[in-house]
Amino acid sequence: VIREGKKVRVPSSQIVPGDLVVLASGDKVPADLRLVKVRDFRVDESSLTGESLPVEKQTATLEADTILPERTNMAYGGTLVSYGSGTGIVIAIGNGTETGKIATMIAEAVTLKTPLTKKIAKFSTILLYAILVLAAFTFLVGIMRDQPAFDMFMAAVALAVGAIPEGLPAAVTITLAIGVNRMAKRKAIVRKLPAVETLGSTTVICSDKTGTLTENQMTVQAAWIGGKAYSAEGQGYHPEGRFVTSADGGRIDGDNALERLLIAGALCNDASISMEETGHWKFEGDPTEAALLFAAKKGGVNREEAENAFPRIDAIPFESDRMYMATLHPEAEGPVAFVKGSLERVSAMCTTMATPDGHTTPIDYEMVQRAAERLASRGMRVLAFAQKRLPQDQESLSESDVAEEMIFLGLQAMIDPPRKEAVTAVAACKRAGVRVKMITGDHAKTAAAIAHELGLEGDREDHGELRVVNGRELAAMSDSDLLEIVEKVAVFARVAPDQKLRLVDALQENGQVVAMTGDGVNDAPALKQADIGVAMGKAGTEVAKEAADIVLTDDNFATIEAAVEEGRGVFDNLTKFIVWTLPTNLGEGLVILAAIMAGIALPILPVQILWINMTTAVLLGMTLAFEPKEQGIMQRQPRDPKASILTGELIGRMVLVAIVMLVGAFGLFWWELTQGASEEVARTVAVNVFVVIEIFYLFNCRSLHQPLHKIGFFSNPWAIGGAISMLSLQLIFTYAPFMNRFFQTAPLPGSSWVAIFGFGLLAFLLVLLEKWIRTK
Repeated sequence: VIREGKKVRVPSSQIVPGDLVVLASGDKVPADLRLVKVRDFRVDESSLTGESLPVEKQTATLEADTILPERTNMAYGGTLVSYGSGTGIVIAIGNGTETGKIATMIAEAVTLKTPLTKKIAKFSTILLYAILVLAAFTFLVGIMRDQPAFDMFMAAVALAVGAIPEGLPAAVTITLAIGVNRMAKRKAIVRKLPAVETLGSTTVICSDKTGTLTENQMTVQAAWIGGKAYSAEGQGYHPEGRFVTSADGGRIDGDNALERLLIAGALCNDASISMEETGHWKFEGDPTEAALLFAAKKGGVNREEAENAFPRIDAIPFESDRMYMATLHPEAEGPVAFVKGSLERVSAMCTTMATPDGHTTPIDYEMVQRAAERLASRGMRVLAFAQKRLPQDQESLSESDVAEEMIFLGLQAMIDPPRKEAVTAVAACKRAGVRVKMITGDHAKTAAAIAHELGLEGDREDHGELRVVNGRELAAMSDSDLLEIVEKVAVFARVAPDQKLRLVDALQENGQVVAMTGDGVNDAPALKQADIGVAMGKAGTEVAKEAADIVLTDDNFATIEAAVEEGRGVFDNLTKFIVWTLPTNLGEGLVILAAIMAGIALPILPVQILWINMTTAVLLGMTLAFEPKEQGIMQRQPRDPKASILTGELIGRMVLVAIVMLVGAFGLFWWELTQGASEEVARTVAVNVFVVIEIFYLFNCRSLHQPLHKIGFFSNPWAIGGAISMLSLQLIFTYAPFMNRFFQTAPLPGSSWVAIFGFGLLAFLLVLLEKWIRTK
């Protein structure tokens, strides 16, 4: 800072409004500054605004309603100076800064209950009241029939114990934990357990563009020379690929005009690239200039060889008011000056232009402008290149040397391209009924171009292009208008942090389950407000990760699609467990109620009910947590967030199985007593009826809609192992003397087992028939 006319260094915590702060390349901006002096000053604001490239700063006054990403006379706390130097007056510190305001929004964002926790809470409440009513009814019926009050109390307790699904909390936790493990293998780290299932409920994914849907690596994708268009293969900061002609895709060999254009891009350049020991390429300097170096490599131009052949003698550095950079190099025919800059500035310096065959012709400004507009319409950043031969003895370069009579070499156009896997993932989400919306701080035209390549669907303009709503339009929009617009539009550009939060709120107001992705500080409030916040593990800030429920280790949108698939599988398996376990609880309750109504002894005791519920939940029910995802899981439409866990179809199936359990357990209990068997033997038969029907029914529940042969009997070995283990344990329960004493059971003759397994097979066939009828 400058205090009392002297430049002094102070801790950033001691900066106050009014301080004059001096910044240079590599510095972190310590507070919000109004810039008063800049020199080639560029700031990386990606963490705050989502802008994919460093922002060129200036000092001119702007309109009061200028949106945050376009306030080029400001430097914001927490952003990084990537180039040049600047001086600014502190106007805000701490919570008063834009970053501080975001921190306040994060604190104020409401942490929503997930769809699963809401449904489990609702389901548990209904179940609680149903059990209490049923237990009270049982007690009253017994009293009215002049049964002893203590016996009726014990019967009511037995009914309550039987009706409560004791294994459900453990099943929910274990199923979610298995989902966490599966997601981790697919590069999605879960920070909050219910988030596993929430992704499966998602109806809308709001995604940042840079680094999530795109590579976050500027790539030269096109070139143009004198009417001939070229395309560059390959993506990102890699030299793999080649240039081909856009017309026929033919390989280019010995194209001198293209080689000259690429040499200009490689030499009029201050960036550097190198390969790390890991085999990955890295760069230092401006991302745009790095893209030119990789493009040169694809065209066969090596930067080091070019510099050895044409060492730099002098240079005119880039400045915002100049809008170009120039370098001077020796050559056999005489020194040559290369210029790189904006089309408007560079084309104005030129009188001739290079042709694809290596000659020159008077420059056709209209043709050049049309070519640049075609490239810009695809969301690309276009740079123009020119050269000029100077006198043989010239060893320095001035602005007047390149002001006129230059040869226009051509254009190079670059963009941060969409990830190939993201295109596939967006298509998969579309098939799954999950809408994808792009919310970015980048430019509208760039966002629209990327959205088109990704295949996003939304409102379109009259000329057919995707409609883009920018931050300025959002600021002027009423809440009621936003509720309508947010459903129709797929692309939002130049969006401020509070507007991202507002968009998420609007979608939730419309009843959507929203997944929000992001990596910057500006994304954190929306990440926390969304039903499921997804942060980037590589490029993401710590603030974003702390606010998120899930962190992607590869920063890839395709991983979100994979996580949605896993989430749907988790919910399927939870539903399968509930559909499997509740008929047993209902059947046990009905058996107790039937015994009271009939005025006979209880067919099963409370301790025997606990045995059934706890052992089968662990050995049988938990195996459903390992059930593989069913085919076509991503072709289904998202579940209705308002729908209950159980559909009418599933409730009907559970009642059917519960009735079979009631008839089997109560019927065989009564039959054994009429045949002169003891109550212990009769109760042992009833207990085994429940267990065996549960085993058969388990294989029906491995798919809620498909028959067993369609999903494969051996596709879940855990289920087979669980069934064998449960049968073995049940034999010990039936024949071991110590178990007989503790659980009041008795050994059974072989004939009893035939009847027991007969009811198990009957339950299996009835559910199979019910599935077949519904399918037909």
